[in-house]
Amino acid sequence: MKAIWNGQTIAESDDTVVVENNHYFPKESVNNEFLTDSSTHTTCPWKGLASYYSLTVDGKTNPDAAWYYPEPKPAASEIKDRVAFWKGVQVVS
Repeated sequence: MKAIWNGQTIAESDDTVVVENNHYFPKESVNNEFLTDSSTHTTCPWKGLASYYSLTVDGKTNPDAAWYYPEPKPAASEIKDRVAFWKGVQVVS
């Protein structure tokens, strides 16, 4: 699977975990040069507290376009150390 935004591959892995129709990529498969920490956080009742990254590619920024669960609840333990994408990021095989 690949996560692509603004013409750049943000992440690529054959080992994604699908939860609620979102592919969670292993953290080590994500190109950190495109990520910027965000102060945004949301809470999921069964996954826990999510943190976000904004993407910056070729001078364009996509705020909060990636998220992850630093300490997921036990029901979501399979997505620990994984990152998912939305807001126009294409996830393709």
